[in-house]
Amino acid sequence: MTGQHILKLTFLAAVIVGCSGGENDFDASGVFEAKEIIVSSESSGKILELVIEEGTVLTEGQIIGNIDCENLNLQKAQLEASYDAIGAKRNSSGPQVGILKQQLVTQNKQLAAQRQQYLVIEKEQKRLEKLVKAEAVPVKQLDDLNGNLEVLLKQIEAAESQLNVTKQQITSAEQQIAIGNRAVMSEEKPMQERIAQMENMIGKCQIQNPQAGTVLVKYAEQNEMTAPGKALYKLADMTELKLRAYLTNGQLAKVKVGQEVQVLIDNGEDGYKELKGVVEWISDKAEFTPKTIQTKDERANLVYATKIKVKNDGFLKIGMYGEVKL
Repeated sequence: MTGQHILKLTFLAAVIVGCSGGENDFDASGVFEAKEIIVSSESSGKILELVIEEGTVLTEGQIIGNIDCENLNLQKAQLEASYDAIGAKRNSSGPQVGILKQQLVTQNKQLAAQRQQYLVIEKEQKRLEKLVKAEAVPVKQLDDLNGNLEVLLKQIEAAESQLNVTKQQITSAEQQIAIGNRAVMSEEKPMQERIAQMENMIGKCQIQNPQAGTVLVKYAEQNEMTAPGKALYKLADMTELKLRAYLTNGQLAKVKVGQEVQVLIDNGEDGYKELKGVVEWISDKAEFTPKTIQTKDERANLVYATKIKVKNDGFLKIGMYGEVKL
């Protein structure tokens, strides 16, 4: 170590000892940090719009840009046309069943008329039987009527048989249609899922901010090409920062999670700006004193990292130094 370095360290030590007995003494120091996230593109194409700059304050869900997705719109239109064609195939067998059902209605009417006619002839048969017994009419008239009744009965039986055949044809046609529709539906569901997937991809062409925060770094510009996973900007919530400080073993006994502490920020010639902070986290594991230049004795000193939550009034910045008074 050079003599100049030793002189600087001696001067810093003197400053720290002097401050410790003054008005602005502190128990620990650290650096302010925030949870930073990198927002990436979820689609590929040309960036049509990106209305942010470094320092822009964004809200959650805010639309801040668009990516050219005309190709995806064309693919969606093609899928929808294919889906409509599947629907047309599903409805093509309907008229066949409709014709059979109309035939069934006609056959039922004809059968009802034949049965009514049978009842009328049967009534006439009973009347003639009485007249024949009374020898009021010839027997041949009754025989002719009986013959007509037998013919009509056979016609009714044939009509009933034809009616059953038509019903079976309708059932068979409906089953065939059902089988065909199941095949169509097996094509329809994957097509619906592909359309939904395409709509989801088109929705991602809008660049939507995921959480409230301030833009720290902008990585992309309008008219540039982007792709899924390519960084667009870095974002951090600046409303509340965390001061990461280090406590010695002796100080650890005085601090607990949830405790309110005083945070001091260098305010230039005016001295220190005082803010309230709350201890949010204390490490369960000790580590060596985090210094760039360490002596053998300093490396033996173990400290515990802690995070102190401080509400930002607009003065705090990421990377700013802060001191803690317990």
